Amino acid sequence: MKSTAKIIVGLAVTGLLNACSGHKPASPTANATVVKPQTQAARKTHDIPLSKLPGQRTVQDVLQTYGAYAASKLKPYFDKAKVAYPPREVTFIALKQEMRLELWARDSGEFRLIRDYRIRAASGMPGPKLRQGDMQVPEGVYRIAGLNPNSHFHLSMKLNYPNEFDLFHAWQEGRSDPGSDIFIHGKANSLGCLAMEDETIEELFVLTAHTGAENVKVVIAPHDPRIFPLKADIEGLPAWTPELYSRISREIKALSPEPKPVAAAGL
Repeated sequence: MKSTAKIIVGLAVTGLLNACSGHKPASPTANATVVKPQTQAARKTHDIPLSKLPGQRTVQDVLQTYGAYAASKLKPYFDKAKVAYPPREVTFIALKQEMRLELWARDSGEFRLIRDYRIRAASGMPGPKLRQGDMQVPEGVYRIAGLNPNSHFHLSMKLNYPNEFDLFHAWQEGRSDPGSDIFIHGKANSLGCLAMEDETIEELFVLTAHTGAENVKVVIAPHDPRIFPLKADIEGLPAWTPELYSRISREIKALSPEPKPVAAAGL
C-alpha cells in the first residue's frame, strides 16, 4: 500500500492535469533557496524584464521586480506582531466560507497572527477535493511544492495536493485520478485553486521565497473551526471526512485557540 501511494505521489507531483491548467511549470529549483529581502521599497508597475522570454522568468526575477516593495508592505505587520522578517516559519490558513487567508508566522517564539487577506475566488462547495474536474478547492494540511514565476495567473505557488492523506483515501476508494496542480495564484478566477489579488500573491510569493518554501504550511478549512466546530454533516461527504476535519482543527487551534481577526486590506 505504501509503495502504491509513493508511485501515485510521484505522478501527482510531475503531472500537469490540474483544474487551473493555465499554469506553466515552475523551475525545479524554485523552492530550494531562501533569498534575503531587498531594502529598496518601490513596486514596479511593469512586468518582469522584457529581456526574459515567456517561460524563462525566474524566482529571482520576481524578487528583483516585486521583492523590495512586497517586503516593505509586510514588515510593519511583522514589527507590530513582534516577529522578525523574514520569519523562521509561516502558516497560511485559508477559510473557504469566510473567503479569508490568514498569515501566521514565528521566529524563535510562538506563532503570531501577522495579517489576513481576502480570497477573491475559490470554486466548489464545503468538502474535500476527490477527483480531477470536480472544481473543488481541496481541504487539508499542505506544503508549498514550488514557486511559479511563469504563471498565466500573474504568479502562483503550487500546493502538494494530493498529499499522502489524499492519496491513501483515493487508493482505498479506487479513485485513480484525484486531481493535481492546485495553486494559490493571482487573477480572481478559480477552477479549484485559491485566487488572490495580484498584489497579494506578490506578497505571498515574496514571503515564501524569503522564508523558504520548505518552511511554509498551508491549512485549508471549509470554515473557521475556532468559531464553530467542523462537522461532516453534508450529504455525500466521504466517511473519512471527520478524520480530516479533526486534523485541520488541531492545526488551526494549535496556532490560536480563539479567533483574533485582523481587518483585511480593502474590506
